[in-house]
Amino acid sequence: MDYYRNKRVFITGGSSGIGKATARLLKNAGAQVWIAARGADRLEATAIELGCGWTPMDVSKVESVNAGAIAVLEGLGGLDIVINNAGIAHPATMLDTPADIFDQMMQVNYMGTVHVTRALLPHLRTQGSGHICNVASLLGFMGIYGYTAYAASKFAITGFSDCLRQELIGTGIGISVLFPADTDTPQLHEENKIKPPETKAIAGEVKTMSPETVAMAMLKGIQKGTYHIVPGAMSKFTYFMYRHAPGVVRWVIDAELKKYRRKNPTAG
Repeated sequence: MDYYRNKRVFITGGSSGIGKATARLLKNAGAQVWIAARGADRLEATAIELGCGWTPMDVSKVESVNAGAIAVLEGLGGLDIVINNAGIAHPATMLDTPADIFDQMMQVNYMGTVHVTRALLPHLRTQGSGHICNVASLLGFMGIYGYTAYAASKFAITGFSDCLRQELIGTGIGISVLFPADTDTPQLHEENKIKPPETKAIAGEVKTMSPETVAMAMLKGIQKGTYHIVPGAMSKFTYFMYRHAPGVVRWVIDAELKKYRRKNPTAG
């Protein structure tokens, strides 16, 4: 972690979960850290706890992002790493998901990533160095029952990052995409309250990852310049299989869904 000593890092969604765990690891490594989130009270409490800078920011709104970007650059005296971690989820079937939820997913998860990147990339381009890490999800390359809105927004992050990666070739700026599985965060706890039973059946007894484990994997990946960062052995296996034998992965997932429906014939 010596790599991060004196690095200037900005993290969205930094008040809890993966963002907070990442900020803590970076502070312990001697980095200069600035965090942002929508909830000002929890954000301030986290910033005081960790001893880092903070600014309230709604990543879905360009004006909020642009104002926050100025505060970040002034507060850190520059910038080396951007971690686009802000995100929301609302598991439900497609017809049970209101249109405004689809819009929220895209505005926060996808357009939030776009807004922050557009606001801070000019600084990185001018200095000719830096790194951007966009936090997607395992559902950024595969979809499962109950996550139509969320997966679509995370797929969008993956496509955006693929194109941006090519734009950044030769600029001195690196880019990574993080694909975490279910992680023990306040957001996941809220998801579990409304998650369709079919989704729970597909997930089975898969153990959630800790935010610290995911954060450490991300930071190691950024340091190595890894483009696709996939934390955890099971997630790496899923990623490999979906890239090389997607039909097998779909067969396994579909089998779990069919088994659930056989036991619950009125479901679906």
